[in-house]
Amino acid sequence: MSEPPRFDRGHTDDLMSFLTASPSPYHAVASAAERLEKAGFRQVAETDAWDGTSGGKYVLRGGAIVAWYVPEGAAPHTPFRIVGAHTDSPNLRVKPLPDTGAHGWRQVAVEIYGGPLLNSWLDRDLGLAGRLTLRDGSTRLVNVDRPLLRVPQLAIHLDRSVSAEGLKLDKQRHMLPVWGLGNDVRDGDLIAFLEESAGLAAGEVTGWDLMTHPVEPPAYLGRDKELLAGPRMDNLLSVHAGVAALAAVSGTDLPCVPVLAAFDHEENGSQSDTGADGPLLGSVLERSVFARGGSFEDRARAFAGTVCLSSDTGHAVHPNYAERHDPTHHPRVNGGPILKVNVNNRYATDGSGRAVFAAACEKANVPFQSFVSNNSMPCGTTIGPITAARHGIKTVDIGVAILSMHSVRELCGANDPYLLANSLVAFLEG
Repeated sequence: MSEPPRFDRGHTDDLMSFLTASPSPYHAVASAAERLEKAGFRQVAETDAWDGTSGGKYVLRGGAIVAWYVPEGAAPHTPFRIVGAHTDSPNLRVKPLPDTGAHGWRQVAVEIYGGPLLNSWLDRDLGLAGRLTLRDGSTRLVNVDRPLLRVPQLAIHLDRSVSAEGLKLDKQRHMLPVWGLGNDVRDGDLIAFLEESAGLAAGEVTGWDLMTHPVEPPAYLGRDKELLAGPRMDNLLSVHAGVAALAAVSGTDLPCVPVLAAFDHEENGSQSDTGADGPLLGSVLERSVFARGGSFEDRARAFAGTVCLSSDTGHAVHPNYAERHDPTHHPRVNGGPILKVNVNNRYATDGSGRAVFAAACEKANVPFQSFVSNNSMPCGTTIGPITAARHGIKTVDIGVAILSMHSVRELCGANDPYLLANSLVAFLEG
């Protein structure tokens, strides 16, 4: 029997706030933790001994968060229900020696992170955000959320070939943003500016993980406001939905242990201590079993009954490029979440996984769509196959269909975020 929806358009309004508050993975996990704290979750340190008490708990590590809720009386072998997502998005990241410039312009040296649509970063007002590491080893979040940098495009008068041959950008030469004027480039200027912005003493910062972000806020789009345009929906849309769903099911009697695992570094392969190909998720799940008095046998039983939904954005059919899509699979925005399938295991979904997701959507009264790539086009991938292979966990790849993936500003249906969240609630309830 279907249930009334937990979330409505208000969830999409809150997603807009979440996107604005999360210009970097570090800000995203801080925003997620704040929401979970309000739902009664508490942070546990990886360096501390864990107890087996019930309730909501979470671990923060860099740009990753793993949160879980242990129902009252949960046995050590109780299976997990996991929503997996990632916190990072393609962007421009600051190099170790950031201060550069030429011909009277002061610029910032950046490195390309992931696979952004470079043209979408041109002529955008950009802020700067991320994590500063201090001399004592502590960290401080920083967010200059105002027009600070800009990557200026070459005028058409100086490149007449662009109309006929298309825009060609060199990642090293053409993507340096400007942020001021002056012939004397001084080492340390950018970090000194950020120290002042963060209220820190001069010379206190010894390390940084910084990235650019567009300062234009998310907005509803269209005659009837049926669409949502905004940054970093790949994949903060899924992170936000997972946080909301986990908070919604906490405090209830469940046959499983619901989990949110939001990783960093998906956009460049997931191979890090905070990525899906690292040990973080397995370590948290195992420690949760052992903290409840479990044995290795209990751990094996719990993992054998566990299911993970790997939630990441996918491709809606593009009205101007429909031939790039599979001719019989055309996911549409506001049509509900998509089930991603690839028989070469670029996605982890199989028939039994489809049944799990179909049951959750039926329970939540949420429609869903199927996505496969055009056979002539290469298929992307997600944390799904990594999670399945690394932990031996049944994994299903799902998400929300969007346009302009990896652009500085992406586009989705305004209803799809809450339809996804409602399906995740039904899934986490087991």
